[in-house]
Amino acid sequence: MPSIIEGYNYDIFISYRQKDNKGDMWVSEFVEALKTELESTFKEEVSVYFDINPHDGLLETHDVDESLKEKLKCLVFIPIISRTYCDPKAFAWEHEFKAFVEQASQDKFGLKVKLPGGNVANRVLPVQIHELDSDDKKMVEDELGGHLRGIEFIYKSSGINRPLLPKEENLQDNLNHTNFRDQINKVANAIKEIITAIRHYSPEQEEAQKGITKPAPVLPKSRKATIIVGSVIVLALIILGFIFIPKLLKPSEELEKSIAVLPFKNDSPEASEENTPFVNGLMEEILINLQTIREFRVLGRTSVEQFRDNTDKTIPEIARVLDVNYIVEGSVQKYGDKFRLRVQLIRAKDKETHLWAKSYEQEIESTKDIFNIQSQIAELIASELKVTLTPNEKQLIEKTPTTNLTAYDFYQRGREEYSKYWVNSNDMEALERAEILYHKSLEYDPKFALSYTGLARIYFDKNYWKEFFNENFLDSVLVLCDIALSFNENDYETYIVRGNLYRARGVINKALEEYDQALRINPNSWEAYYGKGQLYYYNDQIKKIENTLKSISLNRGAQLPTLYLEIAHAYAFTGFPEKSNYYIKEAFNLNGDSVQFLVNSGANIELLTKRAYLIDSTSTDLLFSIGYSYFFNEQYKESLIYFKKYINKISTIPEKNEQAGSQLGSFHRIGYAYLQNGFKKEGEYYINKQFQNCLNIVRLGRLRSALMYYDLAAIYAYKGDKDKAYENLEVFKQNQYIESWVVPTIKIDPFFASIRKEPEFQQIIRDFETMFQAEHERVRKWLEEQGML
Repeated sequence: MPSIIEGYNYDIFISYRQKDNKGDMWVSEFVEALKTELESTFKEEVSVYFDINPHDGLLETHDVDESLKEKLKCLVFIPIISRTYCDPKAFAWEHEFKAFVEQASQDKFGLKVKLPGGNVANRVLPVQIHELDSDDKKMVEDELGGHLRGIEFIYKSSGINRPLLPKEENLQDNLNHTNFRDQINKVANAIKEIITAIRHYSPEQEEAQKGITKPAPVLPKSRKATIIVGSVIVLALIILGFIFIPKLLKPSEELEKSIAVLPFKNDSPEASEENTPFVNGLMEEILINLQTIREFRVLGRTSVEQFRDNTDKTIPEIARVLDVNYIVEGSVQKYGDKFRLRVQLIRAKDKETHLWAKSYEQEIESTKDIFNIQSQIAELIASELKVTLTPNEKQLIEKTPTTNLTAYDFYQRGREEYSKYWVNSNDMEALERAEILYHKSLEYDPKFALSYTGLARIYFDKNYWKEFFNENFLDSVLVLCDIALSFNENDYETYIVRGNLYRARGVINKALEEYDQALRINPNSWEAYYGKGQLYYYNDQIKKIENTLKSISLNRGAQLPTLYLEIAHAYAFTGFPEKSNYYIKEAFNLNGDSVQFLVNSGANIELLTKRAYLIDSTSTDLLFSIGYSYFFNEQYKESLIYFKKYINKISTIPEKNEQAGSQLGSFHRIGYAYLQNGFKKEGEYYINKQFQNCLNIVRLGRLRSALMYYDLAAIYAYKGDKDKAYENLEVFKQNQYIESWVVPTIKIDPFFASIRKEPEFQQIIRDFETMFQAEHERVRKWLEEQGML
């Protein structure tokens, strides 16, 4: 069966030495288990090449079956790395492993591919069944061009180093704490990530990203060529002397004190998964302490999660991706009531340099034992980077949130569950577990502010859309935040949650105060800057851009594509399509979401229906965009087809999901499409639904309620109430600026057909054009001053 990618003969090639498949037939069992797992991982059938009788032990002088080269033309190469595999005399090593590395390095995808989340994966996916000698490990790493990051199937205990079996009798004695079934699942998931990345591959992106240039042609050697080369070298040395000798006399470059704290490695000898919240908690508290220092630029945890596992990047490469100059690494061993922490500071700019390292071994008798170490590390790093802490910074770093170890343990576990929900907002079970654990924490310390803040976040996420139209919208969030601040007035997260609440309620000034208070405590909070950017959505696009760019400088994680799209929208709304498209492409380069790319870049109907829809026919954004495009082309039959699909899709979205918010907008256009197709009852229903939504949002003053005045004016004009239509247009005109879509839309909006030719309506259009041009000019001038245009 051919590969699922055209031009390749297999999806997966399994390479091994025959002696590793004798006796218990380990390789054969692995292959069968993997094939079964792949059937539940991929929608289509995945082809696997596995030679049950491989040529093994052949020397290089032996003939090699030419058909093997074709079999090696695959997407993913899986070598079974054993104590005997790394042998230059072995057929598998020389004619399979090395041959694939050479072949893949030269094909259109390359040996390493960029994953949707931003990481890079090697198409060689090692399955390791033995701990290797250092020389053998170096052989593999030299060929791969990076660290050996295989998926381990190793049973290891005192004096034992052998392959992990599908049915282990004494699995609890395995120091690696892995089981065969889970490792098979990890292999299948890794294969899926690699193949997904290959499917999203775009040669245009790769060239733009890598700056590919064609190699110069190789000239024949001659005396003349030698003279030319020698002259060039001499000239180059002269130029380099002019450039670099003066620099030797200048002071060294002052590096920005930008830091990323990588996820700490969990080296606990037993029950390592149970210790994960403790390890991550240590890392995150050290990170937050560093964020408190105003002279630092410190990325949040979401930025570094992409480097938790299976990254082939070096420290300097990671630093370049994260746009920082310094990296903090750590590892933790927890055994019983003791833990050992090793942490180091690395200068990653240009050349990796280890600046400082410290080891701690501590018995945990109270939370002070933990918090003292966390604060010491932040202070020592500040000292190493020649930063003097202010008294306020020192006080914040040396805080003790709780003195109860059990309460702190439950909080850490709750925070870990909430972080899972943060990554995947559909994981409501993780949100429920977090809520239970925060409540457990408060049973042991009823004054633990951080747990109250955690509960406030959970209530916000669970009830936002349920209570959106309630008079007491999210009052419980405010109550929980107030309780938290009564016990700790310096918890920056609480101010962010309150800022989010006031922003949702449309109380702009109060929201701004909360975000600014959060930034006084933690000047490196990307969330606070993002929230401020959202506040300026309708009244100051310059401040929106400024704050969102600041948020981007502090968040290089999973949220980065969303932040890029926020900037793209700001530029699009103020009339800078080229800058907007740049950030839309940047978002696409990170997440590979072709549908999102086409929708946000304003693709025409043909591209939306013939390309995007074939990729994902379930996207609510896409379905609405297609219906909307047909609507304004007066193709109401086609418009209704996609509007119906949109309605059917959002009706399946539970209220707890944020996408349910899409139900608040543009129902009147769906209703109009129904009317134009002869469905009067349905048409009036959706127009009235939008009318009531607008009235409620305006009455309650929810964020961005200004947009509702446009829709109200449109519906009043449709209903024949001209006075109300003009009244709402005048209110809408009170915005400090008019977005780029308003003028072209209002000129053809069928809802305004009854008043379109009236002088008063035409004057409003001219006013909108003037307002848009004024804001466009203001932003243009600012961009030029900033050197951004």
